Amino acid sequence: MSEYQYYEFVAIDRPLTAAEQNELRAVSTRGRISASSFVNDYQWGDLKADPRDWMRRYFDAHLYLANWGTRRIALRLPKSLLDPALAATYCVSHAASSMSTREHVILDLHSEDEDGDEEWWEDEGALASIIPVRAELAAGDTRLLYLAWLLCVQNQELDEDSLEPPVPPGLAELSGPLRSLAEFLRLDKDLLETAAQASTSLSTRKPSAAALTKWVPQLPSADKDEVIVRLLRGDGAHLRAELLRRYGGGAATEAAGGGRTVGELLAGAETRWAGRQRQKAEREAAERARREAAAAAAREQRLDDLAADPEQAWQRVAELIATKKPKEYDTAVTLLTDLKALSERDGRRKAFRGRIHQLCQEHARKQSLLDRLERAGLYVSTAS
Repeated sequence: MSEYQYYEFVAIDRPLTAAEQNELRAVSTRGRISASSFVNDYQWGDLKADPRDWMRRYFDAHLYLANWGTRRIALRLPKSLLDPALAATYCVSHAASSMSTREHVILDLHSEDEDGDEEWWEDEGALASIIPVRAELAAGDTRLLYLAWLLCVQNQELDEDSLEPPVPPGLAELSGPLRSLAEFLRLDKDLLETAAQASTSLSTRKPSAAALTKWVPQLPSADKDEVIVRLLRGDGAHLRAELLRRYGGGAATEAAGGGRTVGELLAGAETRWAGRQRQKAEREAAERARREAAAAAAREQRLDDLAADPEQAWQRVAELIATKKPKEYDTAVTLLTDLKALSERDGRRKAFRGRIHQLCQEHARKQSLLDRLERAGLYVSTAS
């Protein structure tokens, strides 16, 4: 299998300038470059740039995957919307790390699978379904950060005595983008369900028009002027999120609780996995028993039909053998197997053995037929 790597970068808060696009083109002549993105794949070679540097300079989101099992998501947010200290509380190892620039906080999430990605091509385009998590985090929803910490737990990069950070509400009811992120990073479902046990229900408090009408006049005039200036300058990408957080009417995702150890979470996930495996085995056993019962009932019906006129069945066997065709031999053996079962059910084993012996004598030169009868346990060769 040849190497394959896929890189996708997206600019969200502001478009790339023509000069910046030229800088990217100087790195990659094959890359698909626009004012809002860079996309390229490599089957031989690699990107001649550091993705971390591109995230610092150009982009707000990045997805990387390689068919040997590496997956990566990076997201950049303004410091006004994500406290670097909060990010560092949850992003604590190689699997999930954070870094700060003068204006931004960058989250970097990694997933590795030693078995590789045999169907990696299905993940191209996955970034579009994940990007909305950035807006959710900007609005104060910290579930993304907790998933990042849980990825560190799953990768066993933390001491088992380490305590979990505050648990945000809504872990049991992830949004579509958060589910896409969890799936892309291969986050273990049992571990996530174990963690969600300490998460309260998600509630979203959307301020009413009346509440906003009452709140806005109370804002200082200088703040209102700043908002208008930023809008006119085109710097208002996150103004709504900033204002709603200031109002306190955004997503009610204030984290609380926590305090379980890494070891407790891993043990809980193991217990859930064992329970699911047990339930799966029970379902499979029940389904197997159902199929066996249905097969037994069908066979009994066949035997009842044979019992009505067994001589007709023996005649059919003779006709099938007379064709000297392997496929018809197989059909004859199946019919003889049912005749044997009928003889055992009705206490006529001796008569059946006599007839099968006679049949084998009559067709002693048809070795292919005799081999089939022997494999079916209908005839034992005297040469054996």
